Formats: sequence, structure tokens, C-alpha cells
Amino acid sequence: MIKKLIRSILGRGKAAAAAESAEPVKKSRAKAGAAGGKIEPDVLGPKQHGIDPALVSPNAVRVTQTLQDAGYKAFIVGGAVRDLLLGIKPKDFDVATNATPEQVKQLFRRAFIIGRRFQIVHVMFGQELIEVTTFRGASAEAAPKDEHGRVLRDNTFGEQHEDATRRDFTINAMYYDPASQTVLDYHGGIADIRDKKLRIIGEPEARYREDPVRMLRVVRFAAKLKFSIDPASSAPIRVMAPLIDNVPAARVFDEMLKLLMSGHALACLQQLRKEGLHHGLLPLLDVVLEQPLGEKFVSLALANTDARVKEGKGVSPGFLFASLLWHQVLEKWRAYQAAGEYPIPALHLAADDVLDAQTEKLALQRKIASDMRDIWAMQPRFERRVGKAPYKLLEHLRLRAGFDFLLLRCQSGELDAELGEWWEAFIAGNAAEREELIARKPADTASGSAGAGPKKRKRRGGRSRSKSVGDSGGNEGGDEQQAAPAEVADAPARKPAAAPAEAVGEAGSEGGSAEAPKRRRRRSRTSTSGAGLDAAPTGDDQ
Repeated sequence: MIKKLIRSILGRGKAAAAAESAEPVKKSRAKAGAAGGKIEPDVLGPKQHGIDPALVSPNAVRVTQTLQDAGYKAFIVGGAVRDLLLGIKPKDFDVATNATPEQVKQLFRRAFIIGRRFQIVHVMFGQELIEVTTFRGASAEAAPKDEHGRVLRDNTFGEQHEDATRRDFTINAMYYDPASQTVLDYHGGIADIRDKKLRIIGEPEARYREDPVRMLRVVRFAAKLKFSIDPASSAPIRVMAPLIDNVPAARVFDEMLKLLMSGHALACLQQLRKEGLHHGLLPLLDVVLEQPLGEKFVSLALANTDARVKEGKGVSPGFLFASLLWHQVLEKWRAYQAAGEYPIPALHLAADDVLDAQTEKLALQRKIASDMRDIWAMQPRFERRVGKAPYKLLEHLRLRAGFDFLLLRCQSGELDAELGEWWEAFIAGNAAEREELIARKPADTASGSAGAGPKKRKRRGGRSRSKSVGDSGGNEGGDEQQAAPAEVADAPARKPAAAPAEAVGEAGSEGGSAEAPKRRRRRSRTSTSGAGLDAAPTGDDQ
């Protein structure tokens, strides 16, 4: 049996014979791990595993070498080993050791102990962070758990084979020693990598109950690696999906961010729906992907985000979540206007409602929520193409993000493509070209956007007198945004916006538009819940 297993690992023999020989070994190892027995790993040399040392971070090698020189065991572990075996340069490197967090901290100048559920050490080398964990022992029965069985805190240290059993998937339970260039495989992970299969270690229901986030992780890995999920590992997910509701919102947000910024976001969302994990996780996933217009918009946004990730370009979480939640905002915006609210206050209220509801599921950071509000608030301003209004919009710190968002709306069919083309020409044009664009556009530019409520504006007219006011969150909160660049956002890569030809004073009249005075009068009567799209959403500290 052992010889057959070795032949299957080395790729010798027929694939069917390899699979048949490996399966009993995996089952026996799983039983041994569950019973607390010691599992002996398969040891593979450089010719067997084929890892290219050039793909390994020098700082990760330095950490393992320092720990080994001090008399401890130390290995690169987890997703980094998985990626190295697939010939991919890992983005992050984790190290596992038998040294305690305090012992690790003493060996490195810039090392910090973090974590409540299980303490780990972050070792910093400039901008690179190496995460060092102590081998985890078998999960103690006395470890604090919630009423659903989720482990709340577990600082039990143990042996290396126990640590391997505590890891989630077989492909993440391998250990690489850069010094000897050997890989220790405790649960048949290499065979699963070659079979392109995701298999959870241990009894799936128990592992998902311990940490429901594993259900999101298996979806992310399946979509990212294009692996199939082992039937036994997949079967309990649909039934146990509600357990994710018991996970702290901050952890769910972190996992969703990894999922959406993996470079395979669209595939991940499709896998979420396939496994029955989408209901209740994000409001849009319950409804939007079942609506033709919403599905097209979200698909475009995620496809563009995936393209930017693969090209090595930056991705803004604010832009991404603004795209995902836009059709929830749009629906509520229309509802408020149908109830008699004015367009801009209605947009404020819609944004408040969506973000307040969202914080129950995801702990959106204040900066991300602020960026989302800015992007949404800019959308009505793009339809005002008269007077000084377009010039003032050029000064907005989130112009690029808002413009890319507008292009997505045009591409999805929500708005006329002519609007996006006009702004593309205006942003790239010189002073004379901009004046020509404004001059040839009629004064009444309210072409009836999805949430503009044009009939209400026409009925009330535009004869009242008032000072010009800033549009829906325009440069409010500008101080908070100074820390970030003008967000060359996360939608399609476009040529950068040219600087405005002339500075326009904030007090200038915006082309005699009738909207500003009506907003001023109405906003003075609205509640504070809709005043200013830069207000921080509740529940940020959850």
C-alpha cells in the first residue's frame, strides 16, 4: 500500500490506480487524527515536490532559519506551500514553529503578539509581514464555545502532527523546510492538489461547527484554484450555512474582502450561490443577481475588479462594495421619491438605510463606508452638465471613482451611453473643448436617471431664489479623504482625468439649475439621518 501511495504521489502509474490507493490512506489518516493518534508524514524531496526556491520570500527563509538556529522547529506552512506546489508565487508567507509566542517575540526586533482566540506573532520586515504561529494541539473539550459549538478561544499548543490535523483542508496542511527543501505531507495534500480536489480534514460537520468561516473559505479556494469540492466536504454546507450568522461581523467582512479581491470574485459569488451560502450574507446576493439589470451591473463590476487584480493594479474596497450594494440603494431611492421625498435627500436616506442594514452582516469600516457614500452621492451630479457644475465636479477628490462607477451604469444599460461618453470627453478635453461640450448641451439636462424623479422637478419648476449649494455630499468630509489618492478606482482602467483648466469658486451659481434651491429648502426640514453622506454608519466597532 505504501509503495502504491508513493507511486501515486510521484505521478507514476495510471491515474485511476493512484486514486484507489490514496483513498484508503486518506481515510485511515483522518480516523487516526480524529482519535488523537500520531500521524507520520510523507517526506518529499526537491525532485518529488518540484518547488522553486526562487519563489520563496527571503524574509520567510530568514524567520525559519532564525528559529532553527535557536533550537526550534520551523516550517513555511499553509497556503504558501500550496501555492509553491502549484508554481505560483505566494502573496503571503506563514511560518509554524514549536516555539511559544513569547519565545518567538524575543528573537525578532519587530515582532508583535496578537490574537485572542489563538495567539500569533507578526514579524515585520519593512512592508512585508510574516505570520508566525505555534503548533496547535488537539482541540480541548473545555475550550470556550458558543451555544452553536463555535470555538471562541483556544490557546492550546501541541505537536506538529496535531497542528496538521487542526488545519482546515488537506492542501493547507503541508510544511516546507527551506533549509532542507523538504515537504512534510500529513494528510495526502499533494495527491489532492494533483487531483484538483478540496477536502476538509476530519469530520466536516464538526469542523464547520467549530468555525463556520471555513464554509466561505472552501468556496474561495474552489473558485480561485478551480478545484472541485469533495462531496463529503460539500454536503453539509447548505444545511449549516445559517451558522455564519453567529460569526462576528468583522471576521465575515475580512473573509468577504478576501473573496471579492481574490481576482476571482465573480466565480466566488457564483460558487456561493451554488453552495447555498448567498442568502442573508449580502443583501444584494438575495435579490440583485436574480434581476437582469442588477446581475449585469454586478457582473461588470466584478469582472473589472478581477481584471485589475490580475494586472496588479490597486482595488478600492469602497468602490467594490458601492457597486455590490448600488441596486439596493437604487431601489430605496426610488421608493423615497415615490413617497414624496426630494431626489437628493431621498438618496441620503437610501444610503443610510442600506449601510445601516449592512452593518448587521458586515463590519464595514468607516473609511470604506465614507467612500461608498461619496461615489453614490456623485451620481446625480453627473447629469448636470450646464454652467459651472461640471467644473466643480472635476475638483471632487473621488472624481475618478465616481466616473468609473458612472461608466458601469452606462455599460449595464441603466443610463444612456451618451452620458458616459460626454463626461469622458469633458474630463480629457482642454478648456476650449470643455466649453464647446457645455455649449452644445441644452440647459435641461435632466434626462431622467434611474433615481432622479424628473416629473417632480418639472412640476415644481425652478423659479425660486437661493444661494447655490454643494451637491449631495460633494466635498463634505474632504479632510477625511485627503489621506487617499483620488481613487483611480476599481472599475475599468481608464486614462487619468486631466486637471481642470480653471479653478471655479465654491460660491458660484451652478448654471442656474433649479435643483439646488429646492434641495436647500427641503434639506433644512429633513432629519439628521439624511444630512450629509459623510456621516459614519453605526456599528463600525462591531
